[in-house]
Amino acid sequence: MLAIGAAVFLSLTVGRQLLRLARQPEAFRAWIDGCGPWAPLCLIGLMCFQVVVAVLPGEPIEIGAGVAFGVWQGLGLCLIGAALGSTIIFLFTKKLGIKLVEVFVPLEKIRQLKFLQNNRRLHVLVFLLFWIPGVPKDVLTYFVGLTEMKLPAFLAISTVARIPSALMSTSGGAALGSGRYKMAVWIFVGSVALGLVGAVYYRQLVKKEQRKKRWEDEAKAKQQALKAQQRACARRTKGV
Repeated sequence: MLAIGAAVFLSLTVGRQLLRLARQPEAFRAWIDGCGPWAPLCLIGLMCFQVVVAVLPGEPIEIGAGVAFGVWQGLGLCLIGAALGSTIIFLFTKKLGIKLVEVFVPLEKIRQLKFLQNNRRLHVLVFLLFWIPGVPKDVLTYFVGLTEMKLPAFLAISTVARIPSALMSTSGGAALGSGRYKMAVWIFVGSVALGLVGAVYYRQLVKKEQRKKRWEDEAKAKQQALKAQQRACARRTKGV
């Protein structure tokens, strides 16, 4: 509980300051330059922190990474940081369970994702949800730790699926950092548009999977009730 309290405190203090810094590309680049040879590790740590606290958006940091490091190096560093943060969340969630998730994730969102538990298409759905723009990926990271998925599979799926969204952000940041403002605007407009479409699709997908999960649960309950009736009838027949 002490670790959870520390994470919440850091997200409300240090995290918000870092987020303000990431939203100012030139200030972010100056901060990175000030880190000297430790700059890559500073960015990895910042991205890891963002994933763990979950309440902070990752896009400003990815854009800042593009400004400071360029498209591909920025992308690689962001993916490493996200993988480290995801590993921390996954292991702690496996250890502490739903109590940890409830600290960082609203109860309503936990209920929305319950269809992932014991789902035969778990790996496919997790990849799809991480790949779709506009999906709250860090919230999803907390919930996946409550499922049967193993850490190596989760890291492989989430890292690959994060690439398109992160690549757009670092590309926009790189364009912004090199003074290609028109290109940066087009990239950011495209990112926002894809995010809106992805958010709508995410809601539809969640509703569809929730309905499917209810139908499966109802069918399973009916099947269990039928088997119980059959066993009861068999016992009565045997008694006669």
